[in-house]
Parts: sequence; C-alpha cells; structure tokens
Amino acid sequence: MGVASRPWCHLLLGLLMLSGSLSLPAVAREPVDLSGKWTGEIATPGTPLKFDIDFKRIPNGWDADISIPVQGAKDMALTDVVVDGESVSFVMPGVPGTPTFKGALDESGETISGSFTQGGGTLTFEMSRGEDRVAAAKAALVGFDDFVEKAIQAWHAPGLAIGIVVDDEIVLAKGYGFRDLEAKKPVTTKTLFAIGSSTKAFTALTLGTLVDEGKLDWDTPVMDYLPGFKLYDDYATTHITPRDLVTHRSGLPRHDLSWYNNKTSSRADLVRRLRYYEPTEELRNKFQYNNLMFMTAGYLAGHLTGGTWEDAVRTRIFEPLDMRYSNFSVEDSQKADDFAYPYRDKDDKVSRIPFRNIDNVGPAGSINSNVEDMLKWVRLHLGDGTFAGHKLLGKATLKELHRPQVAMGSSATRPELSAPIYAMGWMVRDYRGHTVVEHGGAIDGFISAVAFYPDDGIGIVAFTNSQTGIGTLMRRHAIDRILGLEVIDWHGEAHEKWVQGKKHQEDAEDQKDTFRHADAPPSHPLDAFSGTYTHPGYGDVQVAVVGEQLTFIYNDILTPFEHWHYDVFNGLENKDDPAFEGLRIQFRSNMQGDVSELLAPFEPSLDPIIFDKKADPRMYDPAYLKRFLGVYTLATQEVTFSLQGDVLTLTVPGQPVHTLEPSGADQFNLKGLTGFSVRFAKGESGAMSAWFDQPNGVFEATRKEEKE
Repeated sequence: MGVASRPWCHLLLGLLMLSGSLSLPAVAREPVDLSGKWTGEIATPGTPLKFDIDFKRIPNGWDADISIPVQGAKDMALTDVVVDGESVSFVMPGVPGTPTFKGALDESGETISGSFTQGGGTLTFEMSRGEDRVAAAKAALVGFDDFVEKAIQAWHAPGLAIGIVVDDEIVLAKGYGFRDLEAKKPVTTKTLFAIGSSTKAFTALTLGTLVDEGKLDWDTPVMDYLPGFKLYDDYATTHITPRDLVTHRSGLPRHDLSWYNNKTSSRADLVRRLRYYEPTEELRNKFQYNNLMFMTAGYLAGHLTGGTWEDAVRTRIFEPLDMRYSNFSVEDSQKADDFAYPYRDKDDKVSRIPFRNIDNVGPAGSINSNVEDMLKWVRLHLGDGTFAGHKLLGKATLKELHRPQVAMGSSATRPELSAPIYAMGWMVRDYRGHTVVEHGGAIDGFISAVAFYPDDGIGIVAFTNSQTGIGTLMRRHAIDRILGLEVIDWHGEAHEKWVQGKKHQEDAEDQKDTFRHADAPPSHPLDAFSGTYTHPGYGDVQVAVVGEQLTFIYNDILTPFEHWHYDVFNGLENKDDPAFEGLRIQFRSNMQGDVSELLAPFEPSLDPIIFDKKADPRMYDPAYLKRFLGVYTLATQEVTFSLQGDVLTLTVPGQPVHTLEPSGADQFNLKGLTGFSVRFAKGESGAMSAWFDQPNGVFEATRKEEKE
C-alpha cells in the first residue's frame, strides 16, 4: 500500500499548495550553522519519503524550503525555524495538520534525527548535511576539456559550445574549436549557433503563456482561432487542436520540401497550403514529426497576440530572460560580432556550406542562440517557470508542457535509455534511472542538444557547427560524471558506428547502378520534358535542357539531372546545395502522348508528388487566344469558340458551354470530360482548323471565314 493511503497523505497534497519563500522570525541563539542543503527521509510505511531542505542564514533568523521530488514538490517554504543548542525544529505552514519536524543534531553536527508530526500522527525522520553539489559537479568535470577536444577532432567537428547548470548555478560554460575554421576564430560562450528544432519548445511555451492568460485552450479546435484554417481531411480540419499541433499527432507526414529553401511563400501562404498535403494517418492515431504543424502553432501565437511569432517570443521569453544575443534568422546572426559558420564533412573533408534560411517555418526551427542565453532558458524550466524573479509561466502550465503526451513509436535501443515520449516541444525519457527532458535540432551545418534533468536540478546545452551528433554524446558523458555513474563510452560506440556507416554508404554508392536499365532510352527528346510543373501545395518545378542534360529548379535550388532509364532521371551533384543529389524523378505522358506530369518522391511515406505540366503561358493570353475564335464547321453542325476573360470556351448546339483548359501548345482539354481534347492548327490552305481528339476518333472542324 502506498503512502497516499495513510493519514499523512495530507502532507503530500498540501505541499502542492505551497509556493515561494518566507523570511523566518528571529531565534534567540544560533549556535549551529545549518547553511546549505540537507537530504533525508521520513520513515513512512513501505517506501520512505525522501526530501531535501535548503537552509540559508538571513538577518535575525533563517530562510528555508523543502522539496519532495517524488511528489513534484519543490522549494516549498518552511517557517518557525528554531535552533537551540542541539535541538532543531521547523514547520510547514498552510498544510492540514500543521506538519512539524523536531529533532536533534548528533555530535558531529552532520545529522539531525527526530520526530515528524502531523494531525496527531507521529513518524521518525532523519536528515544529513548534503554535499555542495555545485562544487562536486565542478570536481567531476576535471579532465572534461581534454575529452571534448579529442572528440571534436575524431568527429571532424570545427567547433562546439557547451554549458552546464547545477542547482541554478553555472558549473561549465565554454567553447571549443572554431566558429570560423578558415580564419581560426574560436568558439566562445557568446558564439551564435542555429539551434534548429530546439526552437519548438519556445513555440510551445509561448502558447503556454496564452493559456495562462485565458486566450487559448489546448483542446479547442484550431479553426476556432484561425478563420479559414483547413487541412486535407475534413475531420482533421474541424477537430485538430493546439495540443495536436505541438505533439506531432496531426496525421500528416513531414512534407518538408514544401517549405525547405522556399524564399517566396510567407507563413500565411504555408498555412493556406496545408489543405493540399495528404495525410498518412488519422488525427491522433500516430506520432509523425511535422515541422509544418509547429509553424502553424507559431502562426497561431502571432495571430492571438496581434503580431508575429517573433514578436511573441521576443516579448514573452527573450526579454524577461535577458536572452539578449538570441535571434530568429540566420540573416541576423551573420550581422553579429560572434557567430559560427556552418560546415559539413564529406569524403573526410570539412568544408563550409551556405547558411540555410528557414524564416518561413521559423516557429519549428529558426532560432539562433548561444550558451549564455540557453542556460537561462533551461534554468527557467528547472525553476518551475520563474527566472531571476520573473514568472513567465504558471507552474501547472509548465508541468503540462513537460508531461508525456504521445508515444513516438521507437523502442529502447539499450537498457540505459528508455524509449522517448513526446511532450509539447520536448521529449521525455528515462536515462539510467533519471528523468530527462530533451530536444535536439538540426539544420544544414548545425546540430543542437538541449536537455534538463528536473529531479536532479541539472541542465545541459550543447551546440556544434557540423552535421554530427557530438553535442548529445558530450552531454551524456558529462551527466555520467556529474551523477557519479559509471561512465559509458557513448562517444567511442557512436564513433565506431559512424565510421562503419560511412563505409556502408560508400559501398552503396558504388552499387547504385545495380537496378538501372542503362539501355532504355527516354520516350521523348529532351526538349519535350522542359517546362514548368506545378502542385497546389508544393508550388512550381522548372525543368530546362542544358547541353545534354536536364536542369531541375525547385525552391531556388538548381540541380543537374542525368537520364537514368526510360523516363526517369537522376539528380547529380550541386556543390552549392546537395539537397536533390541522388533524387529520382519520373515524367509521364498523357493520352495524346505529350509529357504532362512530373513525379517527385518529395514525401517518402507517400506515393510520389504529382506536378502537372503548365501549358504555354500564351494559352492564358487573350490577345493570343483570339486567333482561335470563331465559328467552325464540325461534320453536319457548327461549333463556336469564344473568350470569357482569359479562358477559351466551346459552344456545341444542345450542350452546356464547355470550358477549355490549356494542356500544351495550342492544345486544350475539355474540362470535366476525360479523353476529350482539341488542338488548333492551320491546314494546307492556311485556314485555321480545330482537331477534336475523342475516344471514338479524331474529327477536324474548319473555321468559317467571315464574308467581307
């Protein structure tokens, strides 16, 4: 039977009602110095109830608070602290039964034991003077610098910055390696790194502040807040909530290439396009990581605050925490005095790559920050939503952000690490018996690792300007040291797998032609594949012929494509942007034999995205379309081609007016009639003819010439 079934359960419930810290009344004499942390336990039946107490001397008395980790109670104020000779007593105010501790110091002055009473019940307790955890952590990290230096060399990482806080005090904040490898400029604690998806927790907390203000409810449909909001699925449209947005359970797969390097679509455009992205699951049926949903959450925050997501984060988080260096765009980072350049390691050569601007999907990953600012961020989470006297978020709301919400579907890979569960902008798991709340981030040339251990009062942030997960490895190594655990060789194990993985990748590249039909030519000359292809959600792809190859431009990324086999083409290297290297695209023709579609596997969990080929722009130009107008003789009847704005129409006696949709040069499909098209061309006489292509044949209609 657990503690909650006993009369003293009122202690545990009452603790949750306490907050703050009170100045305590003066005592007659203070022969013993209690200053510091004490840890102990109350001898409740079954499992003892562990607690810790912090004593601090103040003028004319003591300030003290108690924490009970198992109950989530932290820094609850104590009163009536009396030290008289060897006797020590104190009270927990505001709790039913007036829980009171009365005990005596042993001869060493290091242990206090005695009785705990509450509402007529009495139990024994004992507590001992705890070690200075900050000093112990610093001692545990002796030699850590050498370990990090060797690790960044092994991983070919230009630079790394790491910060660690224990009991709200910084025990390590340091930069290693270079933020600018070419100029040999070192990483510092002020060096700005792109933190990628570690941004998501900022977006979730911003929504949390709106919950506290009564402007948002986690479980009210998003469409109640955003007029015109629509998803591909009608049920999801009417039922998806802010909680769903920030827990990756919308039913949508990533669809990341819709926004990746997209420099023309605004955040509002991306929200409007959500209706065109096909889901792969029902709403709330499965965890599927989705940046577009977090982008929408940020857009929602801006809408509810009457500004932008950036404005909301700046005023509600950055400014209260004095995160003076942090920003929202790599364009701003490059204007700072101290920022890191992004790098990648290819073929064992480290080279600088361009910054990737992701401002349009900013709430999912565009924040840039440094060790100094991000340590304030984790201290806020360790401090129950309060930092340096600023209360940013209610304790209950913060706890909800950290509460596991949806299983991520992955299994535990080893006993020291439980499978992660997603909260709101955070992942929660067990690490060797210690709860860790964490989130990483990755964007071209940068990887971040942000984590805190709520029951241990420890927070760690790590950033690197390379595409390796070295930050997480350093974080695990550091926490093993600080917690006094047997150090696991996380670095060595991961590095061995990394080396093996590179070898497997090289072998795979050598065999990439295995299933290629090299002797299968394309069905059309290369010129026939050129043109603009469009999708309502993904936008446009431009295809052109350059020499004997096709070039493919999507979201301003130009990639040369070689013919692979049949009507399939393979992406080649682009040294400036490798996004589409190795991508296979396919072209398809319509029933008339003209190239009409481009298929691109932009979302791996779905069939290839179909881009329809746009007709010649002249097919939308009224001045050009006038050449087709008039009355034509078709067999025994007359048909008329007319213009309605910039749209060509066909009138056939006894039928509704048909709208013609451009499908090629001087070629149109009859809207709503599959397999029916019309193509205009001049005959041998020079007169314009309209050729009707139908399932039952091709019919020529000649234009009647108007009489003078």
